[in-house]
Amino acid sequence: MFDTAIQTFTSPVVLFFVLGLAAAFARSDLTIPEPIAKAMSLYLMAAIGIKGGVAVSKSGIDATVISALGAGIAAGFILPFFAYAVLKTFGKLDRINSGAVAAHYGSISVVTFVTAVEILTGQSREPGGYMVAVMAAMEAPAILSGLLLARGMGSAGGTQSTGDMLHEVFTNSSIVLLLGAFAIGMIAGPAGFEEVSPFFEVGFKGVLCLFLLDMGLIAARRMMESRAITWRLTAIAIFLPIVNGAVGTGLGVLIGLDAGSAAVLGVLCASASYIAVPAAMRLALPEADPGIYLTMSLSITFPFNVLINIGLISAFASLLTGTSGAMP
Repeated sequence: MFDTAIQTFTSPVVLFFVLGLAAAFARSDLTIPEPIAKAMSLYLMAAIGIKGGVAVSKSGIDATVISALGAGIAAGFILPFFAYAVLKTFGKLDRINSGAVAAHYGSISVVTFVTAVEILTGQSREPGGYMVAVMAAMEAPAILSGLLLARGMGSAGGTQSTGDMLHEVFTNSSIVLLLGAFAIGMIAGPAGFEEVSPFFEVGFKGVLCLFLLDMGLIAARRMMESRAITWRLTAIAIFLPIVNGAVGTGLGVLIGLDAGSAAVLGVLCASASYIAVPAAMRLALPEADPGIYLTMSLSITFPFNVLINIGLISAFASLLTGTSGAMP
């Protein structure tokens, strides 16, 4: 387990994130222009989507794929209820903010997913391409659960705002691009992908390194600026990904996923959204405090997952499946 964690921490992808954190805490003026950061984000989502679609095109849709989708959707809907209980009792948050934050901890982080896939692939445990579809499917159920909890099981809010919120979720750029690229990969198949594979394969790791450098800068600077986070909320932002990650990994092993795919399901359950869910909460729950849910998800949970929890989840998946995490 220790060796697996060390392999994760010494990955160039993770080290570039550490560099971003260090530069921001040192108050360096290092920055990546917003247009370049957005272009890198689009590239990464298109690459992971199309490669996942090609993988499913090769393997086909079987019981394993359907089970993984069902497990992901169920986890996305149920996990916010556990998070809400912890936030309301131990975190001392009100109902609105508890529901808004809980939605983030049932949803997913695309960048955490991409980072985990890259690390696991380097450990010779590449997850199934269908996990891209599982990732996309987990977004909406968590938002619906969080909204339900924040509104007190339907005691407040109108149906129009719910409709607008769902439109915001399903037309979110990351979801549209991921699912669209996934569909393109399935239709094109391995033969069609061969024409564009140099673009999506050769530069992927380098772009991911630079993107995580930017994420490290953003996470650290937001953490230094935040005034809304208590020690209780900081503890919750670390506790939830540990518990959710273990539950997701165990669920993946239980339904028969391989070690890499089970670990990725664990990472998806452990991650917290900082793109799609904040956009939806801003629309549906404008009274919730973004300083709480964004700082927890982006500045605490995201760094914890990238630096520590992906390695722990990977090791836990190896332990449960009896496989080795050694690099070739």
